[in-house]
Amino acid sequence: MNAIAPISVLLMSVALLLTGQGLQSVLLPVRAQAEALSTLAIGTMGSAYFLGFAVGCLTCPRLVQSVGHIRSFAAMTAVASAAPLIHAMWISPFGWILTRAITGLSIAALTVIIESWLNDRSTNETRGTVLSAYMVINLTVITVGQMMLTLAEPTEFLLFAVASVLVSVAAVPVALTRQPQPAPLESVAIRPFRILKVSPVAFVGCAVVGLANGAWWALAPLFTAHDAPDTTRTAVFMSACVIGGAVGQWPLGRLSDRMDRRWVVLGATLLAVLASLCVLATSGQGPLLYASSALWGAAAFPLYSLAVAHANDRASREDLVETSSSLLLIYGAGAVIGPIVASTVMQIAGPDSLYLHTAAMHIGLGAFALWSMGREVEASDHEPAPFAEALRSAETISPAFDAARLAEATVADGGAPVNDASPGEPGAPVV
Repeated sequence: MNAIAPISVLLMSVALLLTGQGLQSVLLPVRAQAEALSTLAIGTMGSAYFLGFAVGCLTCPRLVQSVGHIRSFAAMTAVASAAPLIHAMWISPFGWILTRAITGLSIAALTVIIESWLNDRSTNETRGTVLSAYMVINLTVITVGQMMLTLAEPTEFLLFAVASVLVSVAAVPVALTRQPQPAPLESVAIRPFRILKVSPVAFVGCAVVGLANGAWWALAPLFTAHDAPDTTRTAVFMSACVIGGAVGQWPLGRLSDRMDRRWVVLGATLLAVLASLCVLATSGQGPLLYASSALWGAAAFPLYSLAVAHANDRASREDLVETSSSLLLIYGAGAVIGPIVASTVMQIAGPDSLYLHTAAMHIGLGAFALWSMGREVEASDHEPAPFAEALRSAETISPAFDAARLAEATVADGGAPVNDASPGEPGAPVV
């Protein structure tokens, strides 16, 4: 409790912010389908979000350096809270794509502020406790936000207003805190193509996960809604995948600490392909569909963490922040492209083809990992980095989590490097 007390106010803001974002992330695709927006337009909205968060992560440090953490947080919260209202008032493909890009930028900025603040208030002895609390809050409130979709019809204004209110109120605890602001942010070098030489599997893995998971977050609500529109089923389906993704991190991670991580990547991709087929086979079957969704999340979401861990095995300690930054930009590029590609396929072949898209991506990654193991005998001068450290820079749950991971790795805060966890220290998914 002594470790949590100094950042309790910040964690309260995080909980409110992510509840609103969890609701918005599942509400928008459902409402867009009800408004007869094309599948391609909905996919482009997802791409716009990731493009916005990449821009926000790269530009936010200048804003924080200019006006400080608290003022930046208040300003970006105002922008983020306006977005749901704009969605409700300006229903058009162009308007929603533009607003999603703005949302991505503002959420990226907010998570830069949040995570640098958490690092600043943590020591090597307390960081594990702090990030574990952060993880629990993230997983809980994202699920709560998604389940709030069942409170009203998505065609009504109410859910957009609720999302806006939650994000707006998130500014209050931070604005009234008496805690001192963190140290200024400093930029970190980013060289993504250097990863291709250091760890080809990590490079390809992050790109493929972006293609698959970016598409999933943008378009999965359409999969559940196409045969029998039911907001409760959509909310439970999405939440089951979130929970599955959280549960799957640790067993796969611990296994990868004991063997060549590429074998675990291969196994996870095969499980993800199997889960994709299970989702298709159980479509419309209630509990079986939810179980299949959880299985998919348990296999697909840890793949990024596994790729990061493999890259960290081959990177020197002083290059870990740069490695994380580069991998996240690679992931972001895939996440921008993935929703457009998948939505185009879905528009031609139907909603079920979303899981054919993700299965194809995972087959490609598994084949590349197998080829990589056949091509080289892994030799490294560095001891394998514990998987827990990889979680510190890993996309785990949602688009907002993606933004935070890129934000954390793109900046380092005055003297507290992003990847300075002690061995065995639990990592945290992001906002």
